[in-house]
Amino acid sequence: MTAGADRAGELRDRPVALPVRSSEVAFRGHVWDVRNERFVLDGQEITRHFVDHTGAVAVLVVDEAERVLLINQYRHPVRLRDWELPAGLLDVPGEDPLASAKRELEEEADLAAADWWVLQDLLTSPGGSDEGIRVFLARGPSPVETDYVREHEEADIEVRWVALDEAVEAVRRGDIANATTVSALLAAAVSRAAGWRDLRPADAPWPTRSAGPRATGHPGHVPDEHDRGD
Repeated sequence: MTAGADRAGELRDRPVALPVRSSEVAFRGHVWDVRNERFVLDGQEITRHFVDHTGAVAVLVVDEAERVLLINQYRHPVRLRDWELPAGLLDVPGEDPLASAKRELEEEADLAAADWWVLQDLLTSPGGSDEGIRVFLARGPSPVETDYVREHEEADIEVRWVALDEAVEAVRRGDIANATTVSALLAAAVSRAAGWRDLRPADAPWPTRSAGPRATGHPGHVPDEHDRGD
C-alpha cells in the first residue's frame, strides 16, 4: 500500500518516514531559508523546495466579556494591514513554546494572562513550508509594563478588543483573511459552544507531525554543513 493510498480508520494526520537522499539549504533568507530535499516516494526519487521554518506560536486572548484581542499591522508580501493574533517565531533555541507565547503577548500587546491552554496546532502551508504553529488560548488578561521597543512593522501596531461573535462574522464576510487568525477564531467559537471543555493543557506535547521548534528537529530533517548553529 502506497504512502498516498486511502486507508480506513481514525481521521487524523499520520507521520510518514520516507528515505531522504539529500537535504541542503538552497537559499538563505533574512528570516528563514529555502531547503532543497531529494526523497523517495513509491520507488521514485522526487526533489522539492520548501521554506525551512523555525515554527511559531500565536495567542488568542479572551477576556471576561468574551471579547478577543486582535492586532493590526502591515504585512508587505500581501500589501495589507491585516488583523492578526499576537504571534512570533520560535527562534530562541530551546525555548518552550508557552514561554515564547507569553513573551510575544507582552511585546505586541503589553499584556499578561493568568490561564493558558492549547487551542490548536496548525501546519500553515504543508505543500510549501514545514511551519508548525501552536495557538494558545489565554484568559485573565492584565496589563504589564515592558521595556521592549517595537520596530519596523510592529512600530504602529493597532490593538483592538472585539466580541468573539463579531470577529467570527468578519471571517464569514471575508474581511479577515489571515489563516492562523481565521482558524483560531472559528476554533474558539466551537470551543466556547462546548463550554471550553475541549481545550488541551498548555504543556501538551507538540504533535510529531508538526514541524515544531527547530531545537527539537524536524521529522526527516537531515542537517548539513550549511545549517545554522542553533
